[in-house]
Amino acid sequence: MFSPLRSLLRILKSAFVVLAMLVLAPGNALDLSRAQSTLKNLGGNPQAFLEWNTIMQSYADATIETKLQKVNDFFNRKILYTDDQEAWGQSDYWATPMESLAKGKGDCEDYVIAKYFTLRNMNIPDKQLRLIYVKARIGGPASNVQQAHMVLAYYASGETEPLILDNLISEIRPASRRNDLFPVFSFNGQGVFAGAAANAALGPGGTSRLSRWQDLLERARREGFD
Repeated sequence: MFSPLRSLLRILKSAFVVLAMLVLAPGNALDLSRAQSTLKNLGGNPQAFLEWNTIMQSYADATIETKLQKVNDFFNRKILYTDDQEAWGQSDYWATPMESLAKGKGDCEDYVIAKYFTLRNMNIPDKQLRLIYVKARIGGPASNVQQAHMVLAYYASGETEPLILDNLISEIRPASRRNDLFPVFSFNGQGVFAGAAANAALGPGGTSRLSRWQDLLERARREGFD
């Protein structure tokens, strides 16, 4: 085969692979082209977007434990912890997944939000994921110092204890092994729950009870998440 023809076939093959990655999102919860356009408009690094999409594609059919660990590791590595004032010029700002990926910085809420939407797009049902507002003990077991914090929880069923994804540690642990965290309430796309137990009651009013979360959901939809 002539060398120019081989080169052309390689180019066409590479273009097909890239197109497939952009069009065939795992599941139907994300308009990937719109998300990519959003990140580009925000000045984000295209390589970060490619790595993020590769995680979703490569582990679309993996075990739940593998999905959780890969997503947790990715965002813990890609986002540098920074307070909202420095990152966004506001005292409390909840960034969308593409905002966090483009900025490469964020605080605990931003890690959790990015992980939540990514795992939802990897076909983990909303009912099995919750964002949990906690008080985190800082300074070891004997410390009385606490600070507001947020983590993501995965519930295998309505009876088991959740697994906790956190930016403070890389290991995903059952809630019973995170005695440094004291849950206050939890929420997801369904609304706000009274506590963080698997069988915690879902309160009335849906997401409207937490206006900051409702606003975030609307902005994420404009990025292509659903």
